[in-house]
Amino acid sequence: MVATLDDTKRMAIGEKLADMKAIQQLIISNTQKLINGCPIPEVRDRLQNMLEDDQKNMGIVETVAIQYGIQSEPHPAVTKLVEQTQQLMGGNELSYYQKLAQHELLKHGQVMSGIVIHKAAQLVGADIELAIGPLNAVNFENRAHQEQLKGMLELVGVHELTGQEADQGIWARVQDAVAALSGIAGSVITQNSDKKDMNIQTLIRLDHNKTNTLFTEIGASNDPQKIQEYFGQLYKDLLVHAQAEEEVVYPRVRSFYGDDNVQELYDEQAEMKQKLDEIKAINPSAPEFKDKVKQLMEAVGDHIRQEESTMFSAIDDNLNDGQKEQMASDFKAAKSKLQEQMAASMK
Repeated sequence: MVATLDDTKRMAIGEKLADMKAIQQLIISNTQKLINGCPIPEVRDRLQNMLEDDQKNMGIVETVAIQYGIQSEPHPAVTKLVEQTQQLMGGNELSYYQKLAQHELLKHGQVMSGIVIHKAAQLVGADIELAIGPLNAVNFENRAHQEQLKGMLELVGVHELTGQEADQGIWARVQDAVAALSGIAGSVITQNSDKKDMNIQTLIRLDHNKTNTLFTEIGASNDPQKIQEYFGQLYKDLLVHAQAEEEVVYPRVRSFYGDDNVQELYDEQAEMKQKLDEIKAINPSAPEFKDKVKQLMEAVGDHIRQEESTMFSAIDDNLNDGQKEQMASDFKAAKSKLQEQMAASMK
């Protein structure tokens, strides 16, 4: 049988994503404080723009963590860092320049965390690369923010020391660097940002793509340990995806998609859950393991094709953009709750 559904490398990446989420929340809190205390209007305006980016990027980080499929708590050291930074940023011990410098360091740390997760994903599994792909947009924007913050630090530092405005030469060069970074990242950010127009079909299709990638990884590997790792993730992803659809999506579409069609989807997922448990009881090195996985893949493939063709079309015909966005939010919330419950049950 499959010995465990958990993998230490995947759990470690999950914790790093939780760290990023905690730091992103801290960045938003810090930016709001910096705006309120800013002595220079130009800097305040740029911080306001950053805040909008930070809030959008919080949505991306949350979506990535859910798509990744392993809920975790931040490392205790990160939790302590957040508490200490909140105290410093809310107190009078640091000057405005020092607070802005601390903020730039947080941005740098967030960029490095995103890069480390991306590089680790390349080593651990293609399905992880797919799930964390949108983090690239966050990394690009945080890197651009770093360059802007350097210019802000120059202005603020000179202002604190002299009471006068700094020469704009370096600031102008910083803006050129930001423009260059934005040009490189623009298409990525546009494609991957978690704007309000991310609808339910987009989220379901992301799950489907990750599922297909995991099936491919299982089929291509001859290493029982890697097969066990991939199946453990597939098992958790499929169960959470199915349950979230049954709680949020299928009841909502029944009125216009039809009782028979919706019941067929329920029945297919019941069969899928049964197959998952059958495979879970087989040793990954046994010859019948991959045969059973192939049968599951074919069944799931039929299910995916039905959802992405007729169900998606029915959703487009009967729900407006706002309704599809709300269903996406409800779907994400359901998945997050189910992932937390699954993680707790496996402790």
